[in-house]
Amino acid sequence: MDWTRVHELREEVGADAFSEVLALFLEETDGMAQHLAAGGDPARLADDMHFMKGAALNLGFDELASACHGAESLARQGQGATVDVPAILACYARSRAALLADQDSLGFRFAEAG
Repeated sequence: MDWTRVHELREEVGADAFSEVLALFLEETDGMAQHLAAGGDPARLADDMHFMKGAALNLGFDELASACHGAESLARQGQGATVDVPAILACYARSRAALLADQDSLGFRFAEAG
């Protein structure tokens, strides 16, 4: 986790809007993770990995951003079948859990849906 990036995002959007912005990022990224877990669209794998990489960078998920960057490169080279999507999804789950576990120290409260 790049906690500096998380704090920067909080400063950029303001403390009051941070929870809302975070909820939006996580909702969109959760949706993509569900899409990928369901098999995704092999023809769009590079674009899907690019989306995940961008979200990961915004959220400070450095390990995930790196994994998605590599997966995006493989997919763009026609090697999408070699991308370990379950490992990327596991990395997202770990990163997401770490962020939410530290919400009190970050000064926000994100209510999980459901």
